[in-house]
Amino acid sequence: MSILDSIRRIATPVHPEGYIFIASFGLAALILGALWSPLGWLGAIATAWCVYFFRDPVRYTPQDDKLVVSPADGTVLSVGFHIPPPELGLGAEPLQRISIFMSVFDCHVNRAPVAGRIAKIAYRPGLFLNADLDKASEDNERNGIVIESAAGRFGVVQIAGLVARRIVCFVRVGELVGAGDRLGLIRFGSRVDVYLPSATKVLVAAGSKSIAGETVLADLRPDAPRRSFKAS
Repeated sequence: MSILDSIRRIATPVHPEGYIFIASFGLAALILGALWSPLGWLGAIATAWCVYFFRDPVRYTPQDDKLVVSPADGTVLSVGFHIPPPELGLGAEPLQRISIFMSVFDCHVNRAPVAGRIAKIAYRPGLFLNADLDKASEDNERNGIVIESAAGRFGVVQIAGLVARRIVCFVRVGELVGAGDRLGLIRFGSRVDVYLPSATKVLVAAGSKSIAGETVLADLRPDAPRRSFKAS
């Protein structure tokens, strides 16, 4: 195996959505470097961060239609019952919601938590509050995706954050997706909420780290045991 092949195997792909930003950061670094060398180095560091931010690694999703996988990389902010956004059409009764906060150092490619059909996509403009605030779920700009599966309907809500100004959705209504398939991307710090059928057994707690497409958030089997957690 050549050195180039080895590098290709190790290097993480970059999502095409990031190309224009990486090019802009790189150009700015060159201009700043021409003005003053230390500024050029700062620009180079910022460009390297931009490449890292838009990474799109391969993920290995468990093939079990009774499991719900994480739609986002990040930290679980909260687990509890909340009324879903009205535009999703999931009813006015509280559903189990898992909220995941993505910092500017997390991968921001969002993935389907379950396999099914895209039943609805609903965009709603709003504010750009800090995404780790609970009211961000209600007030911030968001894009809701409803996935219709054999186990029921699931809501995935992409929520813009304090510095996020662009939510990208990759799927269309009527499209079939598998668990772990790419749904969209949010540029810079943000949040994803997942609304689950009430009987679902949640397997994570606030503070847990999640990896999109790989971390199991919940089990759809009614007899699945609940987990307890401790911090250590």
